[in-house]
Amino acid sequence: MFYVLQVLGGMALFLFGVDKLSDGMEKLAGNQIQEWLDRLTNRPIKGAIFGAVATALIQSSSLLMVTMIGLINANLMTLEQAVGVMMGQEIGTTLTAQIVAFKLIHRGLNKPIV
Repeated sequence: MFYVLQVLGGMALFLFGVDKLSDGMEKLAGNQIQEWLDRLTNRPIKGAIFGAVATALIQSSSLLMVTMIGLINANLMTLEQAVGVMMGQEIGTTLTAQIVAFKLIHRGLNKPIV
């Protein structure tokens, strides 16, 4: 029973955080950020590229996902735009993991670069 209360408490805290995030974004954003988001994510392929680059830069697909939830909740981004960004986010995560998985060796030293 205690675990159920922990899960419910965690969900309540998460939803509270998303609500506060979207309130803050509404106040902070204004028209300029909405114009940028519209320009960068108006087509699915542009949204995917944006998602992949953003994931590579911040190294956290979870942070990008929570931020997108806040943007959608604040009416700064549509669900259609977010789907493209989510696809790019997953691609960016996969590419980042694949780059790390490569065994890069410097030929002169015979030692791994990474």
